[in-house]
Amino acid sequence: MRFVRIFTLLLLSLTVTNRVSFAQEGHAVTTETKAPEGEKKKLDVAGAMFSHVGDSHQWHLFGMSGHPVAVPLPVIVYTATKGLQIFSASNFDYQDMEEHTMADGKTHISKTYNGFHLEQNLKEKIIAEDGSTVYDFSITKNVFSMLLSIVILLWIVLSVAKKYKVNGAGKAPSGFQNAFEPVITFIRDEVAKPNLGYRYLKFMPLLLTLFFFIWINNLLGLLPFGFNFTGNIAVTLCLALISFVVMLVNSNKHFWSHLLNPPGVPMGVNVLLVLIEVLSLFVKPVALTIRLFANILAGHIVILSVIFMIFIFGNLNTGVGIGFVPVSLAFSIFMFMLELMVGAIQAFIFINLTAVFIGQAIEEASHHHDAEHHVGDINEVTGQDYHVSEMEVIA
Repeated sequence: MRFVRIFTLLLLSLTVTNRVSFAQEGHAVTTETKAPEGEKKKLDVAGAMFSHVGDSHQWHLFGMSGHPVAVPLPVIVYTATKGLQIFSASNFDYQDMEEHTMADGKTHISKTYNGFHLEQNLKEKIIAEDGSTVYDFSITKNVFSMLLSIVILLWIVLSVAKKYKVNGAGKAPSGFQNAFEPVITFIRDEVAKPNLGYRYLKFMPLLLTLFFFIWINNLLGLLPFGFNFTGNIAVTLCLALISFVVMLVNSNKHFWSHLLNPPGVPMGVNVLLVLIEVLSLFVKPVALTIRLFANILAGHIVILSVIFMIFIFGNLNTGVGIGFVPVSLAFSIFMFMLELMVGAIQAFIFINLTAVFIGQAIEEASHHHDAEHHVGDINEVTGQDYHVSEMEVIA
């Protein structure tokens, strides 16, 4: 337990220190203006925040002596004129980007390399000098985070599976088994069975994969390396579409008949009701997308906002800025601990809503079969042929 406490404190200090060092870097928080000499540089808090939580073609680690230490990632782009191009993001020279005022705000533009340059605003994109369309398949920071989370998830799951294979299910669990068993049991008993009935086993791999994948990426976002994979709306949209497609593929005729032709409804009302039902169908993936994206992104922005207040006050008065440091760090640590809980809760909410939506799509067809299934279980256990009505089984 002492080691765990020490490790937790070390992780907290690294996280806060990294975010503070990121805020101290001149290229991130301050922007050079053409104001007279001696005037203070203006704080670009919004630009710094979006630079930290946004995707990038380099992986920022920490700051040292006012300069960022970052790992350039592979740039993989395709254009009709140049074909496939692969090179390192270091060729864009992040440290020497020029600032330009454009219609969409201040944009930092890198030097040109091989006919391409990088434009950095609220988001980062690669532009071809000849104006052709660029298809970007680069290993960006978010892609790297996804690959890292997959490696971690496979390592944990395969190690747990190996222990079960060697020791069997009868031996007391150890290591990651102690952490995985209660979570899997909870998802099975509190999420899958209540919403999916006897068909829960079919969807358990999907629910478990989504839960652990989202949870691990939420935790990676709290590390002092600037990952924000699940705080990217494109990522949460893809996860939501997976759940949506699974729901549609497994839906039955009763689901579609109630959706497109509600029984016992007058024709005039039927048209309006069908329109509302169809809209509600597409609201489901939207709700999954926005809920996860907004909660994770908001947590990161709140932590960064509190830390940046040190420099906002410090820009007004150095003493006030120094005096606000303990308050900022204390609240940042509190938010960090809160985000540890939020990361697990948001993963649970995502799979719980997924199970609810799938359950609604299969409910009508599975209801009668669910009763027959339970009657079959009774007959198998007792060895006798019982004929029980569906209502008696439900009761």
